[in-house]
Amino acid sequence: METKGPRILIVDDELQIRRFLRISLTSHGYDVKDVGTGKEALDVVTTFAPNLVILDLGLPDLDGLEVLHILREWSKVPIIILSAKEQEQAKIIALDSGADDYVTKPFGMGELLARIRTGLRHTIAIGEEPVLKFDDLSIDLAHRNVKLLEVEIKLTPTEYELVKHLAINAGKVLTHRFLLHAVWGEIFENNIQYLRVYMGQLRRKIELDPSRPRHIITEPGVGYRLL
Repeated sequence: METKGPRILIVDDELQIRRFLRISLTSHGYDVKDVGTGKEALDVVTTFAPNLVILDLGLPDLDGLEVLHILREWSKVPIIILSAKEQEQAKIIALDSGADDYVTKPFGMGELLARIRTGLRHTIAIGEEPVLKFDDLSIDLAHRNVKLLEVEIKLTPTEYELVKHLAINAGKVLTHRFLLHAVWGEIFENNIQYLRVYMGQLRRKIELDPSRPRHIITEPGVGYRLL
């Protein structure tokens, strides 16, 4: 009996995009189902039990954000948002509402596959291993220390909290609002310049070349992700 790969649900009202994604993802070993409306998506999620959802924001019945909110009331399934460039604010709202990532149309299949792999990794808990490793960077959550090339880096408590949140959510986009709220509290949620200053300081400490960062990547207008 053939073993199928992870189950992916595609929610998009454009038939051509659904067909393209279904063929491409199936060829990479995924078990794929696609629907064209939000109501269909909510019905299928309970029967298909996807390991990951690719969700378009522009649906003909329910708004994509509404589908996201309903799913997040009871499900932690990784959700990748498909968005048009002019939907940047909706994209930010989606990430703050629990989406795991976004891909902007038009998109390359290689990029989407990478985001899917990252999203599927989020379904696996960090577990008992307290040390997270990212190439030459390691973060020891148990002892609250960070090493670059096996040499410990002195971080301020605020810098450590920033890199900790990025590391725990590695590969996932964290919005400016999320990071400001998580590290400084609700009163600082809109102080993006404050966050940029600290990110600059952090990059100077954990990047071999801060002008060409390999770990902390800026998502323009949205936030940051740690690769």
